[in-house]
Amino acid sequence: MLTGPFGLKKLENMTSPRRGFTIIELLVVIAIIGLVVAIVLPAVQSARESARRTECCNNLKQIGVALHNYVDLHHVFPSGYISAFDAAGTDTGPGWGWAAMLLPELEQFGTYQQIQFGLPIEHPLNADVRVTSLPVYLCPSDPSSRRVWQVQTGPPNPTTPICMVAEANYVGVYGTTEPGVDGDGMFFRNSHVTPADVRDGLSQTLAVGERSQLLGFATWTGSVTGAVLVPDLTDGVGSGPPENGTGMVLGHVGDRIPPGDVLSEVNQFYSLHATRGVQFLFADGHVSLLSGSLSYPTFLALTTRAGRDVANGDF
Repeated sequence: MLTGPFGLKKLENMTSPRRGFTIIELLVVIAIIGLVVAIVLPAVQSARESARRTECCNNLKQIGVALHNYVDLHHVFPSGYISAFDAAGTDTGPGWGWAAMLLPELEQFGTYQQIQFGLPIEHPLNADVRVTSLPVYLCPSDPSSRRVWQVQTGPPNPTTPICMVAEANYVGVYGTTEPGVDGDGMFFRNSHVTPADVRDGLSQTLAVGERSQLLGFATWTGSVTGAVLVPDLTDGVGSGPPENGTGMVLGHVGDRIPPGDVLSEVNQFYSLHATRGVQFLFADGHVSLLSGSLSYPTFLALTTRAGRDVANGDF
């Protein structure tokens, strides 16, 4: 038998049981970790969405600076889209839109120089450039597994593919009626709106707004001639009938639908930001999120460039 302090110490070490976690203690630890994650995760997600919303806001501000640089150079805002038309007023192309015209002001000289503006968007010689993805025209809160989409004809005619185009999340404000010719907003077919034409005030007039792909696809290229936008009514966002291709690059605020409403039509405005509403660029260059609770008369007043109406509120 071992004796002495050293011997007793050795015997104690040999006979004392080894301790570990019991099942109850392990379950308690797991529960605590789960509780911490449940508390922290929403805050992390909120912070990430706040960062994405800020990046989206910065995109719109860049577009605003580009618009005013364009005005300084050309003395007018870019056209909503450029197109010839037949005797019935139907577009015959080429269809390039305001976002394509802004490319030099957004330091996208290479992409701009690739565009054959005299040829339609769908022409084979524009096949590469029309599918070029441009981050400045994409909202980070609206992620997509594809950055190009298939433009097609549609009802009442059989669906026929036309071409692929790059996706975008920002469309020009056409006005209070269906996009196309002679809108009462900032952008429409062959428009030449000057700052002096915006008699309601640049700071009180919407220029560009967000559109999530869940509502309807858009593109920075322009309005593809003969295209039809068909809403996807299976995802819980969007309503209404198919619309013409001008909605690829323009949006309207008609039909008494507030900003960001899930019942918006395919050619209106919608955002995936956590706060219900839509971020808009105003004609003076500032950006503001218009809440879904905004009164409809105010929304209309902000949309027209010379409606002689006054929007109530701080925008």
